[in-house]
Amino acid sequence: MTQKFTGSDQYVASSELMSTVNIAVTLQKPLLIKGEPGTGKTMLAQAVADALQKRLIIWNVKSTTKAQDGLYVYDVVQRLYDSQFGGHGVDDIASYIKLGKLGEAFQSPEQVVLLIDEIDKADLEFPNDLLWELDQMEFYIPETRETIKAQQRPIVIITSNAEKELPDAFLRRCVFHYIEFPDQPQMEQILRVHFGDLERNLVRQTLAAFYWVRQLRDIEKKPSTSELVDWLRALIAGGVDPDCITRDIPFAGVLLKKDKDLRTLARNRR
Repeated sequence: MTQKFTGSDQYVASSELMSTVNIAVTLQKPLLIKGEPGTGKTMLAQAVADALQKRLIIWNVKSTTKAQDGLYVYDVVQRLYDSQFGGHGVDDIASYIKLGKLGEAFQSPEQVVLLIDEIDKADLEFPNDLLWELDQMEFYIPETRETIKAQQRPIVIITSNAEKELPDAFLRRCVFHYIEFPDQPQMEQILRVHFGDLERNLVRQTLAAFYWVRQLRDIEKKPSTSELVDWLRALIAGGVDPDCITRDIPFAGVLLKKDKDLRTLARNRR
């Protein structure tokens, strides 16, 4: 019987998200995850890997990343250097081929979870350049005349911060899920994962202040879950009286990271 993802002790997932993960695994399609920063997009891949007891391979995408980087790299410079200085094995081109993260996932004898993190950071052609590989689960290395084909089709999770629109052809090949920002009951669950038992009034006052700050109209960068976790650590370390939290918003610089947002908070506290 196929193992199902049902969340984990370290990751609070909604029933809709768990269902979507399992549908993507069943259909053998990449799972595209969008959502606000701090909604657990990247952590989802680790949670899925842990729950299904599979190895996680992470491909961190940057603005300079090309699709080719995930397949393989041919180190022609090292080969030229070796040929000039008498290195052994220069005729063995395969020894100068290094598989990228996608190639590593394909070559694994066991099924892995492959995270392609923040795909929208790369240029617009990046997703289209992966269409064949993600469809067919194979790619060709002309230098060695070798085809690398997935031994076990990986579970592919792709995250996007919606910085760029992804191509329609790419979107058609994915199962999509948008992670909504957690409501207060779900956020309380998340906090208890990080902190264990917490004094009830401290949690109630912290969450009330946090969601009040997030709803301020002129806030440009709303605080995320990670900032909330850091803020609660600061409140505990500072020995702040819970009854003062909603009034004073102490250590506001842990929550808000822009001068304009701090000024907005100051105006609304008066």
